Amino acid sequence: MPRRYSTAEVAAALDRIGIRFVRQHGSHMRYSGTWRGLVRHVTLVSGVREIKPGTLSGILQQAGISLEELRTLMSKGNVAE
Repeated sequence: MPRRYSTAEVAAALDRIGIRFVRQHGSHMRYSGTWRGLVRHVTLVSGVREIKPGTLSGILQQAGISLEELRTLMSKGNVAE
């Protein structure tokens, strides 16, 4: 079974690539920033311990990163641009 990531882990990874927390409305947290020359807007639900695979896929698509890059961010703390 593939590893599942929490909201906190994904938020930390987004922060490492310059996509920062902007605001929160209820349980939805909005992150924005420029990554690979494009402005990215990513929405996360706060407090989720295990993000479902389909939801994670959508989050990664919004952020413009791959699952491999997320894994690299989790293990090394950085991603090559």
